[in-house]
Amino acid sequence: MTRHHQKKVKLAVHNRRTRWAPFWAVVKKFGQGKRKHPSEMTKVRRHWRRTKLKIKPRKARKSHLG
Repeated sequence: MTRHHQKKVKLAVHNRRTRWAPFWAVVKKFGQGKRKHPSEMTKVRRHWRRTKLKIKPRKARKSHLG
């Protein structure tokens, strides 16, 4: 796998962690009549400016060592 592919895989994993809940899940969790935003059910929040993922590329094996 290339380095670019590994980064995309890690981004996809983190995207699943930050996905917002569907509106019917809010009704199921908080009850009928509660006006809550679906993002309140998400544990990890992410914003392009506020928080970064700090994804580093995997260390490549040194070719001169064999």
